[in-house]
Amino acid sequence: MSDLLLKNIRPMGGAPTDLLIRAGTIAAIGPDLVAPGIACEDGGGAIAIPGLVDAHTHLDKGLLGHPWYVNDVGPRLIDKIDNERRVKRDLGLDAHVQPMRQAILSSSFGTTVIRSHADIDTDQGLVALEGVMETRRQLAGVVEIEIVAFPQSGLPRRPGTVELLDRAMVAGAGLVGGLDPCGMDRDPKGHLDAIFAIAGKYGKGIDIHLHEAGEMGAFSMDMIFERVRALGMQGKVAISHAFCMGAPDWNMTQGLIDDCATLDLPVLTTAPFSREVPSLQRLLAAGGRFGAGLDGFRDTWGPYGNGDMLERAMLRKPCNSPGKSRWSLFRPTLPWPCRGLATCSQAGDSRPVFDRYRRSG
Repeated sequence: MSDLLLKNIRPMGGAPTDLLIRAGTIAAIGPDLVAPGIACEDGGGAIAIPGLVDAHTHLDKGLLGHPWYVNDVGPRLIDKIDNERRVKRDLGLDAHVQPMRQAILSSSFGTTVIRSHADIDTDQGLVALEGVMETRRQLAGVVEIEIVAFPQSGLPRRPGTVELLDRAMVAGAGLVGGLDPCGMDRDPKGHLDAIFAIAGKYGKGIDIHLHEAGEMGAFSMDMIFERVRALGMQGKVAISHAFCMGAPDWNMTQGLIDDCATLDLPVLTTAPFSREVPSLQRLLAAGGRFGAGLDGFRDTWGPYGNGDMLERAMLRKPCNSPGKSRWSLFRPTLPWPCRGLATCSQAGDSRPVFDRYRRSG
């Protein structure tokens, strides 16, 4: 339904008002709106919020629809990566069906934009990418899906992956991914040079997983910053997780925060309770950008999550935002580029409106 008049709703919990949508765009917001010939719904005083953003997930990894999986693998990142590759092969997971299941479930909770990473490696080639691309095609008009070509198994340590990333860009991936330049490949220069070269070749952005903690993570971030400055890629590079930015060394983390803000480099978090996470308040105070994501759910990495970004925002609160207002809590889930509430629910906004009738508290 592209034309709709919503009566008696409360945008972002404010005063009751009406909202008129024409051709899928917010045409007007105000009291006592009239629109003859357009379907009208009484919101009953419900809170209305924009469509939500899942800024970091892995649609290709989910086990939705499959029997319970017991996650009993080693503690290292590579243990989990190798285990996932084995389980996906043994279960014969369909590279399109699994992303569809997760994307549909997420959209039912009000998510209208998803940034999904798709594994690219020499074991499966571009199969995961092709599956997520088909999901994007079939759900066009329901949810917007950005796809990151993700070299989860590394680049220099896994010969042939750089060439596959290049092919992924030709095939239709929207961004180039990366992963722990020091911790995974033990060759930060080679890793970063490769992904920045591919991004430059195709005019694409970059989204780098950075699990590295403390000074190692800060070192990798400094190398990323150097390349962003040298190549003029401000606003085109994001860092996912950035656990090092949650370290207790205030001076180190403030320097990273300031550089992220200056270089317009958004930080995308998934709110894991087991790791230190970047401070939303400090990043926003510096003028930086911040997004949140589910990081996948019901997969070989963990059983938690259900596709609800509002629930994920609630779970993020104890991490580093005690005592903050309920609306500041949800800022990372709001429309990309997640600059905050001031950009939301304005006339002319083309983002779909999500009306959550039972989320009024």
